[in-house]
Amino acid sequence: CSAQMGVILAMLGGISLGAAGIWLAVIVGTIFLVGYLSAKVLPGQTSDFLLEMPPLRKPLLRNILIKTLARLEWYLREAVPLFFLGTFVLFVMDRLAVLVWIENATGPIIQTFLGLPREATVAFIMGFLRRDYGAAGLFLLAREGQLDTIQTLVSLVVITLFMPCIANFFMIIKEQGWRVALGMAIFILPFAILIGGAVNWSLRLLNVVFP
Repeated sequence: CSAQMGVILAMLGGISLGAAGIWLAVIVGTIFLVGYLSAKVLPGQTSDFLLEMPPLRKPLLRNILIKTLARLEWYLREAVPLFFLGTFVLFVMDRLAVLVWIENATGPIIQTFLGLPREATVAFIMGFLRRDYGAAGLFLLAREGQLDTIQTLVSLVVITLFMPCIANFFMIIKEQGWRVALGMAIFILPFAILIGGAVNWSLRLLNVVFP
């Protein structure tokens, strides 16, 4: 999510270059680790990679406009309604005090394992509905002084590895089916928390201090 990534980079820039390096190393390392394990569990079959390179030509403005409008039409038709749905779901959950219940239920994991304040739970929930909302929630917590530098780094690692937003989730269901989507969700949620907890405890035990 480009909107979320902008907020994350801004928050990391406010900490230090070292924090940004740790975040990048964790994310890249996680990608390679998951890719390696996936190749072992689901090896599949390798095939030759053949790519025919078309001749380079000067793009026509008319073709660019047509393709841009086509992509924009698809986005407005497919993705925007899901964003409205996510916002409505968040509104209903807030009115029915579901967010408070989830916050209390997940408090021990968020506070003890991840070392984050309980209020971070709402930011993660919002991140599932809208990734940029989740990052903005963490930004507000950091600006209000509820997150120290290590907590900020841990929360950014978790929300980066967190479940895709509801629009992306429904697109996965549409293209891959419910089983694949649910399987991804069941794996991603605890895995993101596990990596975030590992980062938290590692930094605490090593007494890492960011200037």
